[in-house]
Amino acid sequence: MVLSPTVTDVLLARRFLQGRVRRTPLEKSFPLSDRTGAEVLIKWENHQLTGSFKLRGALNRVCALTAEERDRGVVTASSGNHAQGVATAAAMFRVRAVIFVPGGCPETKRQAIRYRGGDWVDLRVVGTVYDEAEEAAKDFARTEGCTYVSAYEDLLVASGQGTLGLEMLEDEPELDDLVVPISGGGLISGVTAAACALRPGIRIYGVHAATNPSWEEAWRRGRVVPVEEGATLADALSGAASQPLFEFLRPRLAGLVAVTEEEIGRAMAWLHRHHHQVVEGGGAVGVAALLAERLDVAGRRVGVVVSGGNVDDRRLVPLLNPEGD
Repeated sequence: MVLSPTVTDVLLARRFLQGRVRRTPLEKSFPLSDRTGAEVLIKWENHQLTGSFKLRGALNRVCALTAEERDRGVVTASSGNHAQGVATAAAMFRVRAVIFVPGGCPETKRQAIRYRGGDWVDLRVVGTVYDEAEEAAKDFARTEGCTYVSAYEDLLVASGQGTLGLEMLEDEPELDDLVVPISGGGLISGVTAAACALRPGIRIYGVHAATNPSWEEAWRRGRVVPVEEGATLADALSGAASQPLFEFLRPRLAGLVAVTEEEIGRAMAWLHRHHHQVVEGGGAVGVAALLAERLDVAGRRVGVVVSGGNVDDRRLVPLLNPEGD
C-alpha cells in the first residue's frame, strides 16, 4: 500500500472534512516576528475540535471503512491525541474502537478519550511508552481481525493531517518556510505533499524532542533504526519514525531540529504569556526552535504549526514562571 500522500489525496480529504473539522486560524505572531526578524505566522491547531490536528486524519480514515470493517471495529495506539480523534470518529460513525495508550498518556487526554468515545470506546493502558502501546494494538488487530488505524503510517490519515497545510497556503500563499512537529511522520508528510505542490521551493523543517532521536538517527544512517527514547514534555511526539515516510520526506525536507526539555517548557510558557494560549509540549516544539534560534529565518515569511493544546495542569502550571523571557 502506498503511504505517502499526494496533493490530490489532501484535496480529497479536505472535501470530506469540510464542515466536520474546524478551519483553525493562521495568525501573525508580532512578538515572535520581532524576536526572529521574520514574519512568523502561527497555525493554532490547538483550537481544533479535539484540541489537536489528529481529528483530521482519524475522521478521514474511519469514514473510509467498508461496512464489513465497521462491523468488525477498529483498534489503534496513541499517546493521546490520535486516540481522541479516533474516539470522536467511532462515536460519529457508530464503530467499536479499542484504544491502547501508554502509561505516560496524560490524564487529561485519557478523560477526553472516554468523554468523546462514550460507550463506543474501550480504553486500555499498556506499558510506559508509545511503542509498547502500538505493539499491543497491532497484536490485538491480528488476533481479533479488526482494522488497525495507525496514527501516522496510513495514507488516509496523513492526507487528512495535510489539510492543515493546505489551509496555511490558502491563507498565506507566499510562505517561505514551514516549521512542523515530527514524530511518526504522518502530519509532516501530509503538510509536505500539499505545500510542495502549492509552493515549489518552500523550505520545510521537522522539529522533534531531543529525547526522541529516532528521526535524527534515521537522517544520519539513511534508514530508521531502534533508538532509546526518554521522557519528554512533548509526549505527543513519542514513538519511532516510519521507514516509508522517512523515504518520502528525506528528499523533501530542508532539515530537522531537536529541542531540549528546557526549550520546550520555555516555549509553552512563552505562548501562554505572550498569546494567552494553552499549548502542549508537542505543539510548542516549532516555537521552541525559533525562540532558541535553531533556524535562520530572518527576512522570511514563516508558518509554524502549533499542533495541539491537550496538557495537564500539573505539567503546565509549574512552567508559567514570569521570570526569563
